[in-house]
Amino acid sequence: MKKLVLAVLATAVLAGCKTSPTGRTQIALYSDQQMSQMGQQSFAQMKETQKVNKDPAVNAYVKCIAKDVIAVLPQQYASQNWEVVVFEDDSANAFALPGGYIGVHTGLLNVAKNQHQLATVIGHEVGHVIAEHSNERVSQSSLLQTGMQVGSAALDIGDVKYRNEIMQGLGLGAQFGIILPFSRSHESEADIIGLDLMAKAGFNPKESVTLWQNMSQAGGGATPEFMSTHPAPGNRIKELQANMSGAVVAKNNANKSGKTPACKL
Repeated sequence: MKKLVLAVLATAVLAGCKTSPTGRTQIALYSDQQMSQMGQQSFAQMKETQKVNKDPAVNAYVKCIAKDVIAVLPQQYASQNWEVVVFEDDSANAFALPGGYIGVHTGLLNVAKNQHQLATVIGHEVGHVIAEHSNERVSQSSLLQTGMQVGSAALDIGDVKYRNEIMQGLGLGAQFGIILPFSRSHESEADIIGLDLMAKAGFNPKESVTLWQNMSQAGGGATPEFMSTHPAPGNRIKELQANMSGAVVAKNNANKSGKTPACKL
């Protein structure tokens, strides 16, 4: 039975292998349709359970920036009918879901001081979508769960001493050795994708550094990085600066072609 399960897992992994926009190998076991359905259901639930901002000026500002970023996405995503909602929430956060959904918390507007900084966050969040990070995380969770079940069964069959302690150790190892670092790699990849998107839309990529400086001042780096799902702000800034020259060229080319964002609150 264990060999059969492992063979099925191996087949699933091989069948689900893809390459991210930055060239990283990833596992995505679910179809676009399945992920879009998940995104739709999650977004609908959020709108039912969380307060939605109704301020016309705030909504127009956020949607203006989102529209410019969406316009430079790969065609399969740019052609989607994206829904953008501003939620009344004090946290400096935003998100994007498969299927064409973007949520922005009002608290983010206190940290993202201008259109360029908000475009940094929206580009980052949409970057998660086009890199299929949600698919990857759901697939990873499914494989880890099956792997833990196989491990537990093997320990039971072998009547291994301290098997409960071993399984607890495996759980912690998966959390800190696989799940969290994997999430940090997603965040770093979304940073680079988002930087490229905002620049191609004509926003100033240098403002991405300022945004993360603002985030750091707001307390975004309080959790040790090895225990966090996000890279430390200082490390994010270094990565952004390392990719800045290409982003500036893309921004200048976008401006020359007529992409000059003018979203104001």
